[in-house]
Amino acid sequence: MTDATDGVLHTLFRSEQGGHEQVVLCQDRASGLKAVIAIHSTALGPALGGTRFYPYATEEEAVADALNLARGMSYKNAMAGLDHGGGKAVIIGDPETLKSEELLLAYGRFVNSLGGRYVTACDVGTYVADMDVVARETRWATGRSPENGGAGDSSVLTAFGVFQGMRASAQHLWGDPTLRGRKVGIAGVGKVGHHLVEHLLSDGAEVVITDVREESVRRITDRHPNVTVVADTEALIRVEGLDIYAPCALGGALNDESVPVLTAKVVCGAANNQLAHPGVEKDLADRGILYAPDYVVNAGGVIQVADELRGFDFDRCKVQAAKIFDTTLAIFARAKTDGIPPAAAADRIAEQRMAEARRS
Repeated sequence: MTDATDGVLHTLFRSEQGGHEQVVLCQDRASGLKAVIAIHSTALGPALGGTRFYPYATEEEAVADALNLARGMSYKNAMAGLDHGGGKAVIIGDPETLKSEELLLAYGRFVNSLGGRYVTACDVGTYVADMDVVARETRWATGRSPENGGAGDSSVLTAFGVFQGMRASAQHLWGDPTLRGRKVGIAGVGKVGHHLVEHLLSDGAEVVITDVREESVRRITDRHPNVTVVADTEALIRVEGLDIYAPCALGGALNDESVPVLTAKVVCGAANNQLAHPGVEKDLADRGILYAPDYVVNAGGVIQVADELRGFDFDRCKVQAAKIFDTTLAIFARAKTDGIPPAAAADRIAEQRMAEARRS
């Protein structure tokens, strides 16, 4: 057994980050599918979480990511008030070269074999059209197109929820829920980020962006030439006068290198697993930086795909996603009362809901 594998198994069985109910390794050699489905908890209901298609360096890295993401979904779904537990799937490989109809159908069969314990949706590297294909093999695929009975792109409500988290952060820190006149830096203006830009500009914010994809940046600047562009995330986190930093790409954005140089007073973004390791939330608090827990503010998308299972209604979902404002404020209040960082306060609230569900 390799050290890397031992690390994954230690996480699963012996660490506080583990405790997952089930982890499924999936392989279909004919299509090239190699996937991991991780179910962290079904205490509140069937596990719900997206499918990430990503070229991991190793299979062990993919398993570790699935475990982390699935656990995060348990907390996200609990805080969003959903009757769902947490799960996540990752498909190993470059979606630009490996993705095919045959592979997605094979993946759908694996999802279906779990009998509804896991409900999937889109994530990094997968899209509405992909879920339409997966759904041909299982009823447990959400995030489908409206033409196929689905809710469509979940990034719309994800961005709306993050915007509500920003408004709550502004209310808590500055006594006013508007972002007017605030300088907001967004790292990643893809699926979610470009919608977030629209909300912020409509509210009167000054927006600074960066993205590794030139076409994503150009989509914003062609429409809004007043938006400022910086070279990369390293430059963004150092922008003078930054009020809010919004990580909206991959996780791990808040780490031992970025936190000490971060100029923003608030961190509130759409990316999952923003804290690179335990303890970063304390580092943020020690610097006086208010952190809006990622899995709370980015829950708009999961609210949308969960609603699809009972017949999607956008207005109903938007009303529920708007509650992210109040939930975020409640977390800040709990953090102040308990003398702990907001991330720890959110965890306590989510764990309490899951524990109560298990007891009942």
